[in-house]
Amino acid sequence: MLTSLAFIFISGAVLGAVFEKLRLPKIIGMLFAGVLIGPYMLNIIDSSTLSISGDLRKMALVIIIIKAGLSLNINDFKIMGRPALLMSFLPAVSETLAYTFIAPFILGTSVLDSAIIGAVLSAVSPAVVVPRMVNLMENNIGTDKKIPQMILAGASMDDVFVIVLFSTLVNIAAGTATGLGQLINVPVAILSGIVAGIITGAVITYYFEYCFQKKKHIRNSSKVIMILSISFLLLTLEEWLKPILAFSGLLSIMSMSMVIAMKANSGVVNRLKAKFGKLWLAAEIILFVLVGAEVNIAYTLKSGFNIVIMVFLALAIRSIGVVICMAGTQLNFKERLFCVFAYLPKATVQAAIGSIPLSMGLGCGDIVLSSAVTGILLTAPLGAFLIDNFKNKLLK
Repeated sequence: MLTSLAFIFISGAVLGAVFEKLRLPKIIGMLFAGVLIGPYMLNIIDSSTLSISGDLRKMALVIIIIKAGLSLNINDFKIMGRPALLMSFLPAVSETLAYTFIAPFILGTSVLDSAIIGAVLSAVSPAVVVPRMVNLMENNIGTDKKIPQMILAGASMDDVFVIVLFSTLVNIAAGTATGLGQLINVPVAILSGIVAGIITGAVITYYFEYCFQKKKHIRNSSKVIMILSISFLLLTLEEWLKPILAFSGLLSIMSMSMVIAMKANSGVVNRLKAKFGKLWLAAEIILFVLVGAEVNIAYTLKSGFNIVIMVFLALAIRSIGVVICMAGTQLNFKERLFCVFAYLPKATVQAAIGSIPLSMGLGCGDIVLSSAVTGILLTAPLGAFLIDNFKNKLLK
């Protein structure tokens, strides 16, 4: 296993750096590294590492959620109001519905399998979008109308919404719940997750403040370990409560992180964000290399052309959803076009959840994973290119 991890980190870091030099997202290089050293090509990664890849990817997803929650300012939703709220779910719903009703004709999948593909592919990528929106805010580009803040807030909540939707559909496909019963559980899972996260975040913040007042110094690394451990327990709590109560562990983690960001000392929050940013450097490599390693090259090439058509059709419908979110705002045509560009890239969430149906033994596993990887390869560089090259032309 140690040898496999060494190859994962070395190949991911090297190919990521190469692709970055080519002005492409480094996550694309990490994906190719996974494909190269995975079981379908060089077969360097041993089976013991692949057997725990699901847990490793879940850990990476937790780090993403915490990092997003600590960076999310609830005041941005208050300032932007309706557009920011709509951006958190309407584009994702539009894209998921596009897959649900169109993919059966193009990909030959069932309606439920198509909906699962849509749920996987409908999340915007924090790995591509978040650093670019932060850069815009630091350089005061588009900030007069709070455009980067609106995209950042909407994208962060969009990811959580998509993950909850995906979990619901996968449970239905696995036969662990009836369709109607599971759909009724969605608002219950959202509400219970938010409440648990708020309570947990408040307790953690109180503990930090209490220790500060008593002059009991807690190292930032210890705080990170504490938050991570509690986050893993919240995910476990979701499994424990499944027979009696619908509960979203990921949503509770997001809520917990947001409460810490709002209530804790700003210096503490900034140091936590820096620490989780460093953790993400390693988690990102593990996530994208391992998802690349699970890609069945022969299957993906066989279905590739149809998937490409479906991805771009869904993106067109998603873009209509983004435009609807902007209706009634003071944004001009160029600014609305930039919002469409910023909501195109897929990567992080797709890598984190794209292989879950395959690991669960669902019949749609291969097509879901192939669609996720194809979507990443197409939209991550496209979205990054459009944001980077048109930000100064479309925004003030």
